[in-house]
Amino acid sequence: MACASSLFAAVPLASPVAVFKLTADFREDTHPKKVNLGVGAYRTNESQPWVLPVVKKVEQQIASNDSLNHEYMPILGLPEFTKSACEIALGKDNPAIADNRVGGVQCLGGTGALRIGADFLHLWYNGTNNPSTPIYVSAPTWENHNGVFGAAGFTNLRNYRYWDPAKRGLDLQGFLEDLEKAPEFSIFVLHACAHNPTGTDPRPEEWQKIAEVMKRRSLFPFFDSAYQGFASGDLDKDAWAVRYFVSQGFELFCAQSFSKNFGLYNERVGNLCIVAKDNDNLTRIRSQMEKVARTIWSNPPAQGARIVATTLNNPQLFAEWKDNVKTMADRVLLMRAQLKEKLQKLGVPGTWDHITQQIGMFSFTGLNPTQVDFMIKKKHIYLLANGRINMCGLTTSNLDYVAESIHEAVTSSQCQ
Repeated sequence: MACASSLFAAVPLASPVAVFKLTADFREDTHPKKVNLGVGAYRTNESQPWVLPVVKKVEQQIASNDSLNHEYMPILGLPEFTKSACEIALGKDNPAIADNRVGGVQCLGGTGALRIGADFLHLWYNGTNNPSTPIYVSAPTWENHNGVFGAAGFTNLRNYRYWDPAKRGLDLQGFLEDLEKAPEFSIFVLHACAHNPTGTDPRPEEWQKIAEVMKRRSLFPFFDSAYQGFASGDLDKDAWAVRYFVSQGFELFCAQSFSKNFGLYNERVGNLCIVAKDNDNLTRIRSQMEKVARTIWSNPPAQGARIVATTLNNPQLFAEWKDNVKTMADRVLLMRAQLKEKLQKLGVPGTWDHITQQIGMFSFTGLNPTQVDFMIKKKHIYLLANGRINMCGLTTSNLDYVAESIHEAVTSSQCQ
């Protein structure tokens, strides 16, 4: 009897996730000067992961608390976590919170928060299950945005203009024009701060223009807030856009991640903050999100949420956390300033002001695919094909080498 073919013989091999493939390639590289500027995770000046001191302290407190157990969490999450997470995003004194029309859903990281929101919108947005509702993401955006909304069932994924490669900054005019042209009730995915991958954020006065068009055109804002506090070192400054939209009367979703600002990458701590029209709407929305979560992960994990909730609800720990976050943000700002200075001293062709004008973990260098290929293959410096680098991958030890390599990459490509 002949052996039967596998039932899965026709399954194609999927392409690897680019940023994690980059890290795998980096690990296999034996070159003594290799540098990883790819994956979005904080690194110390010694190129090591950093467990925040406040996180270590809270973990020890949790471990010694005999009253805790491993019973199931509520489907919508740890209440003290979702409450404090929403307060961080909106500000404790936000009128929307006082009006009892703000609530959260604990999710598996920021990605889970995006997915719960996307699934809910696919089922219930604007009173209809309409997969053809336009979903707009910035051009460029974090690669997973399209994947998450596509997996949720949306079929009409579009781009809005955002990055102007000529000036290496925000294309505000194009952004506003695309908002004006979008069909009413379209959903726009907005980066709350530290735009990924460009590191370019609208200024407050530009956010005001964006909000004005979105309100007039009845467009729905879905914020992705992955870097609050990590971008500028100031929690309130990094939440300005979200809070402004709330002040303008928007109903909105805000997907929060605590991977970066708490260094809890593998705990998958996320929250979907919902700002509804009133408490009745909020109650009904959360009831449906509970059903969505039940079919995906049923109950969220406790450890990371306990760490975040304990920290945010204790004034002493909260102050220590803010100091830890500022330590990370300040190192990134220092690397930006030093990289720009070294590139300018080397006389690298082009302008490099955007390095310090951008904010957050990532910088959109402006290097083209040919130059990126040179950096990886010739210099063993690993970055994404679109030229995005993780500023945390830079250290005082490798900064000169990276700057000199960028100089070689740019000048050699000009000679070809």
